Amino acid sequence: MNVALVGAGLQGRRRAAALRPGDRLVAVADVDLPAAESLAREHGCAAAARWQDIVAAPDAEAVLVCTPPHLHAAISVAAMEGGRHVLCEKPLGRTPAEAQAIVEAAAGNGVKLKCGFNHRYFPAIRQAKAWCCEGAIGELLFVRCRYGIGGRPGYETEWRAQPELSGGGELMDQGLHALDLARWFLGDFREAFGYTTRSFWQVEAEDNAFVMLRTAERRVASLHVSWTQWKNLFSFEVFGKLGAIEVSGLGGSYGTQKVSLVPNLPGAPFQEETIEYRGKDPSWQEEWQDFADAIETGREPLASGADGLAALRLAHAVYTSGRAGALVRVDNP
Repeated sequence: MNVALVGAGLQGRRRAAALRPGDRLVAVADVDLPAAESLAREHGCAAAARWQDIVAAPDAEAVLVCTPPHLHAAISVAAMEGGRHVLCEKPLGRTPAEAQAIVEAAAGNGVKLKCGFNHRYFPAIRQAKAWCCEGAIGELLFVRCRYGIGGRPGYETEWRAQPELSGGGELMDQGLHALDLARWFLGDFREAFGYTTRSFWQVEAEDNAFVMLRTAERRVASLHVSWTQWKNLFSFEVFGKLGAIEVSGLGGSYGTQKVSLVPNLPGAPFQEETIEYRGKDPSWQEEWQDFADAIETGREPLASGADGLAALRLAHAVYTSGRAGALVRVDNP
């Protein structure tokens, strides 16, 4: 597949490196033209400073959108109106309205749209999902997730801390992964309640979000995402009537990725099964493979545009709840 890439920063380089053997990067665009040219030289393709110059490249079949969120809607819609499939980083837009426009463009032009939720492809998360689908912990009851980083010097000057570019703060950053995973395991949420705070970083956006969500079946998700987690942390737990599943770590600074199955065995000692995953993070390659397969087979990708829109609606419901200090009904189509 021939691919055009918009955004030659860290995320764009990750995505370029995740292409399958036989896929070809045909063009790279970035407002930082030297960055685009550097990545383009590595792949033997064209470079441009304007995204408009590459999304219509005649040999591009798909477009990777790896820019700050304020550009996601314009780039994605233009690419899809030109008949290109799109993998757009999360959040799909700054607002549900922007994301809705992207989803409608995909449907209206008969192309595939994927939201960049690579956490669904971590092996520990996939094993947790498989155990749930197999009924290993029985009927699901609730999910608990803690996810955070401590930032870095100058973090407050980065685009992610500027709501006009990012759409929000930590809830739109790591928080969107937490929201997507909770929904993937428990289903659509009908109610949201939450608080956001500016605990440390002197920014307009929130650096912490505390979230409670509930489905129509009264399953609950409890999430805390933070830019003041001074030691990086990822913890995702699923509890059922027959036991629990615990995922911890993402590799690197988050520690070894592990998943544990902890069954509830009345009258017998707990018997815990733990799997560890070491080595290179495979999630980027797995996500791209899923997207390519979806294009080739006509199915929807695992984390579709609809999933990206749903996660964004949840985030905005939490923002509304925080401003009102009240429970909010979630807008599900």
